[in-house]
Amino acid sequence: MERMLTLFLLCPALFFTTVTSQRDNVCLRPNLADTIEMAGLQRYFNPGVELALSCIDGYTPVLGPRKIVCTVSGEWTKTRFLCTPKRCPYPDPLSNGELYYEDTIYQSTINYTCNEGYVLTGSSTSVCQANGTWSTLVPECTPVTCDLAPIPQFGMIIYDTTVRGNITYYGTTGMYKCHLPYALIGNPRAECTASGTWTKTPECKVVTCRPPHNIARGYMSTTDQRDFDFMETVKYGCTGDFVLEGSQEIVCQQDGNWSEKPSCKAPCEVSINRGRILYKGRRIWIKDFEPNKVLHKEIVSVYCKNAARKCGYAVPTQCIDGRLQIPECFKEPSYADYNFHSSSLPSEITQC
Repeated sequence: MERMLTLFLLCPALFFTTVTSQRDNVCLRPNLADTIEMAGLQRYFNPGVELALSCIDGYTPVLGPRKIVCTVSGEWTKTRFLCTPKRCPYPDPLSNGELYYEDTIYQSTINYTCNEGYVLTGSSTSVCQANGTWSTLVPECTPVTCDLAPIPQFGMIIYDTTVRGNITYYGTTGMYKCHLPYALIGNPRAECTASGTWTKTPECKVVTCRPPHNIARGYMSTTDQRDFDFMETVKYGCTGDFVLEGSQEIVCQQDGNWSEKPSCKAPCEVSINRGRILYKGRRIWIKDFEPNKVLHKEIVSVYCKNAARKCGYAVPTQCIDGRLQIPECFKEPSYADYNFHSSSLPSEITQC
């Protein structure tokens, strides 16, 4: 009886020792990356148990081995098994828009936006899915539309590009014109804007100009003392040797004023008494230059001497409305040199 009691009292100790020994040899559930899946849900694994490793959706296995084994020491065998995110193809460009993304791996996002004047048709975002494809197709950026441009009374518009139907698109442009004698008041350019409306429409109004005045030393093509309609013209000319500077024709403008009138510019006299000049490619003694007259903006040259090199050279000067400046280097020869020793003058010696 005592022997049985002793065995009974020893049994719990033996049982506890056996369980503890077995627990020391088992493997705990391995601590793996969140992207790795493994079979089984238990917490403890006996030696010899194999665990197959795989990747969660959206990830691709790299390296190996793809299984681990619980060893008798309670440790799992080593593995370099990794799961890398799947990659979607690079997105196509968005015509008339922009796309923004940092990467093309699983769960990456693309954001689409359109340029000014364009509207996004489709999804503005797309996500890289577990199967390596984007969640949505590339959207389109379609231009904002406008109606046909409004036409002012007594006017018309000429589009810069062909317009078909009753719809125009953002960026379409044109030019307004008025039927004569109406003048266009406002901006002649028209454009379909990003808001779907056209720029402000100008007006076509009757515009007249008062009778123009004559110009000094000139004449007009008409002497009518009446109001002139928009775009009517009057021509001017100059008398004698005066030269017209500016446009020969003035126009009645849309603001009721004439365009800028021309003016008549006076000829010049070459103010030297002795010497030779170069005019229109000809070398002429001043006494033979008849009449002594150079027209406005014409060029004539006088001769100067380079004393150091003992050579002559022509210096041009231009007639500006009756004034011809003789270059300072010109030295008028004496009467004797001019008449008896002309071969020594700057115009006659070797030219520099």
